Amino acid sequence: MRFTLGLMQTNTVLGDLQANLDTHLSAIDVARQQGVDLLCFPELSLTGYYLKDLAGEVALRPDPSDPVFSPLLQASRDLDLVVGFVDQHPRHHYMIASAYLSEGRIAHIHHKCYLPTYGIFDEGRHFAAGNRVQAFDTRFGRVGMLNCEDFWHASMPYLLWADGAELLLLMSASPARGMSSADRFGSSAWVEHVSKAYANLFSVYVAHTNRVGLEDGLAFWGGSLLFDPDGEQVAQAPLWDEALVTAEVDLSQIRRTRLRLPLLRDERFDLTAATLAQIIDKQEEAYGHPV
Repeated sequence: MRFTLGLMQTNTVLGDLQANLDTHLSAIDVARQQGVDLLCFPELSLTGYYLKDLAGEVALRPDPSDPVFSPLLQASRDLDLVVGFVDQHPRHHYMIASAYLSEGRIAHIHHKCYLPTYGIFDEGRHFAAGNRVQAFDTRFGRVGMLNCEDFWHASMPYLLWADGAELLLLMSASPARGMSSADRFGSSAWVEHVSKAYANLFSVYVAHTNRVGLEDGLAFWGGSLLFDPDGEQVAQAPLWDEALVTAEVDLSQIRRTRLRLPLLRDERFDLTAATLAQIIDKQEEAYGHPV
């Protein structure tokens, strides 16, 4: 299976659903002209990131009745899409979410499980955390989706790998923070190093789509990228600017890599599960709950 993956880094307008929808539809037209089969937008691409009390005002219903999702679902009839939004729970709390749209329907929604609430981040005050991570089948193979902080907890890509994901899609709104030893922003270097490591360890494709632009004092750096199952970087978007970067994904490369390096074949999921259960039991005995 071969297909063309597109990573679209956008300059999202905080709280302006119509402007962001227009940006999505324009980008989809461009991607369609370039033969893209699957187009990924960044985390919270439809709403902006630093929402705070705006979360409830921009929350969407991911179904055909929603005026924002309706044209996106229509657009997905010939081009699969990943879009970021705020999902409203039926009991009126809000979750950071990414939706996979295909053939006019919603194939999967991932709710962000790890909400950074430290340093410049304050997500835990305004959003509820998701409680599930799973891979899902698409016409391009089995896919796993994560939102930003989810990816920095090794258990999350590990669980998607265990669940059969061949392509890991990471959507983020990552601001520039710190300087690395290579005279780069530390956040940029961190994403690149970890993405490469996961691609190598799990022998999967790893794609990261990050936004650009300024928002409430935060500068988002872009730099979207794709690593193949051998950990080789096959695509990277520029820093700071809106851009669409495309690359061919060849899922048969996964088979070739795993024949050479059969880490999945030899992985002991039973050992992992048993050891985690023991650790949880010890923590509950010592502290009354897992820590």
